[in-house]
This record gives sequence, structure tokens and C-alpha cells, in this order.
Amino acid sequence: MASPAARTEGSDLYDELITVHTIMRRGARLTADAFARRAAGEPVDTKTLVGTTHWLVTFVHHHHASEDELFWPVLREYFPQTVAKLDELTAEHHALDVELQDLTKAADALAAGGPSAGDAVRRGAATAARVRDVLLHHLGTEEPALADLMPKVPNARVLQLRKAIVDGAPKAGPDLVLGLLEDPDRPAGYEHMMGNFPPPVRWLRPLLLRRYRSRKKALLGSH
Repeated sequence: MASPAARTEGSDLYDELITVHTIMRRGARLTADAFARRAAGEPVDTKTLVGTTHWLVTFVHHHHASEDELFWPVLREYFPQTVAKLDELTAEHHALDVELQDLTKAADALAAGGPSAGDAVRRGAATAARVRDVLLHHLGTEEPALADLMPKVPNARVLQLRKAIVDGAPKAGPDLVLGLLEDPDRPAGYEHMMGNFPPPVRWLRPLLLRRYRSRKKALLGSH
């Protein structure tokens, strides 16, 4: 990580990337825990579990698409020696997409109810655990590969890149985004991330955090 004196727009963008990764890590753990509790017979709310699963799948898929389509071309341009590593990360994105598709199918089958709901819960629990484990491994591989590169990207390119990412960001689940940003603590890039949110999201932060706590209670019985 660059020292404070040497910080660039790329340094800030890397912190924002880590913050997004924090949301994904926590979201994957929350979803896997909720499915495991449901499979164990605990009273996890079906609608909340299905909705949270769909949000997680959309959020992770969008982030990885942004990396493949926006981040990686810039890094390939400035750091051609990283092409093989970036190709490897993209292949991991595709492998994770397969798991995310299976998780979506399990959530949809659970939402449909009927006699197959029990099997959907078991499949969902196993798949959500795989998504969590694969995602955590992938992020642990990706972050060190980017830590020294992103601060070196020219500021003007970073500003263009950030705008494209923010403009295309999914709007669903703001309660989950804000809640996972703060539960159990705020990551280093929290302030940068909050600055990218539309003003209404910042104004509604207390309401959205209450909604997140209610959602988490429906998933885990947490307070």
C-alpha cells in the first residue's frame, strides 16, 4: 500500500476495491450461514433468504464483470507483464459464475415451494458454502496482485474508470450494501465508498441500516 505522502487516485480506488470485496465477503458468509441454519431446521424467513441470495449473485457478478470489462483492460495497457495473471483471475470469475448460477437455481426452487423445497434448501446450503469458499480464495489471490499496480495508474484514467464503475453499479439492496459496510466494522475505504453513493442513499442511511438489521434478524435471528 502506498504511504500517505505518495497516495494517488489509484490508491484510493484500491481502497474502494477492498471495501467492495469486504461487502462481498460478508454477504457470502451471511448467505451461507442463513442457508445452513435453514437446512438445520431453524426458522429462517424464505422470502428474505431468496431476496438476499439474488442480491448477492447480482452484486458479485456485476463486480466481476466490471473488473473484466473495465479494470483489466486498463491494467493490461499499463502493465503488459500482468496479462497472464489477469487472464487467470478472469477464468476464476467464470468458474465462480457457474456456482452463482447453481445458487440462483436453488433459491428459485426454494421460492417456488412445494415438495422440492427441502431439496432446494439442502442444495442451496451446499452451493452457498462453495460460493463463500471459492469467493474468499479468489479475493485472497486477487488483492495482492493489484495492490502494487493500481496506485501507479495515472490519475486521469482512474477518474474515468471510477465514473464508469459508479455509473454502472447495481441499485438493488442498498440496505445490504450499507449494512455490510458497517457490520461488524467499517473497512478502510468506507469514506471513499460513501462519497460515491447518491445523496438520497446517504440521507436514508439510518433507515437503511434499520432495514438491514431487520433483514439479518430474519436470516439469522440476530439482533
